[in-house]
Amino acid sequence: MKWEQIIGQQPLKNVLQDSIQDGRVGHAQLFLGEEGYGVLPLALAMAQTIFEKENQASAHKIENLNHLDLHFSFPVFSEKNVSLSKRYFEQWREMILENPYSSFDDWTSFLESENKQFFISADEAEDIGQRFMLKSFEGGSKILIVWRADKMNDSAANKILKFLEEPPKNTYIILCAQTANDILPTILSRCQLINVPRIDDEDLLTHLQDHDSAKELVYQAQGDWNLAKSLSENNIAVSEFETLFIQWVRNAFQAKKKPEVLREIVKWARQIAEWNREKQIKFLNYCIEIFRLAMLQNYGNDNLVYKKLSEGNFNWPAFSKFIHGANIVSIVEEITDASYHISRNANSKIVLTDMGIKLTRYIHKASS
Repeated sequence: MKWEQIIGQQPLKNVLQDSIQDGRVGHAQLFLGEEGYGVLPLALAMAQTIFEKENQASAHKIENLNHLDLHFSFPVFSEKNVSLSKRYFEQWREMILENPYSSFDDWTSFLESENKQFFISADEAEDIGQRFMLKSFEGGSKILIVWRADKMNDSAANKILKFLEEPPKNTYIILCAQTANDILPTILSRCQLINVPRIDDEDLLTHLQDHDSAKELVYQAQGDWNLAKSLSENNIAVSEFETLFIQWVRNAFQAKKKPEVLREIVKWARQIAEWNREKQIKFLNYCIEIFRLAMLQNYGNDNLVYKKLSEGNFNWPAFSKFIHGANIVSIVEEITDASYHISRNANSKIVLTDMGIKLTRYIHKASS
């Protein structure tokens, strides 16, 4: 991966390039950020530069992800009580070569295994240790990139910790994760933390300038190129989110006079609970954004409202009048709490049902 192929992130790219040039690269690094911000592309560009510094002819091997001294680890599901990423390396390689900004959701969909549990296991950690006991094939450095290191189970994390504490000579370890919340504090203390920020809107707009709805896509993507790319190619996910959001709001309005409608909210929650956790959280973030836009509409900031829901003759102007300063905080806090609990493996059906019913109270609250 070449630095110029990475979208935006110029200040961070400069810092990373300078650290390699000056020989200040720590043996263990943790890149934190959404996949769509360019976490893996940055890790790949860094690995390529390190190898090129040792052997200029190695560049094409990195670009094709087939350098013998570049190793990868990533979440997979268990088969016959064994979970090893090398079984699925060719599939993962195919996905990343096509789109290095691919998300965890993309990976589970790529294997058509959305309902299975993907994780990095103790077996995987042991396999990493065995791979790095061998000498470098090209006589230089060896690099390990762990994609979605936040998916390590406790056993794997403890084994990786030992690997970090006593790494083989000339070894670089780059962990990639969304947040540090699910990373052992002892692992964090042994890594140089690299926070990867969202991509600037201007950089996204530059890469979407030929798209008719470029400005709207940039707002929706929130600095995530993978999401922007997905939205530009098809609008299926957003359409699904819009449908379910409108369904939720309509049921919430009717529930005050028709309590039996609460059954529909329960069904609504069950439908969303069938998705994987990552998709549920994305939907909740979408809901927060739509409520925010509705409040902006209500307070006359029409120029900031880049998206207005209209599916099924939904009355956006009328809906926006119900979202105001007296209830927006409660609504956002409720959705944020639901997102947090789902991220911590709470029962999605219970969390979403509770959240869905509470909206019936908040949405009818009078403005102060």
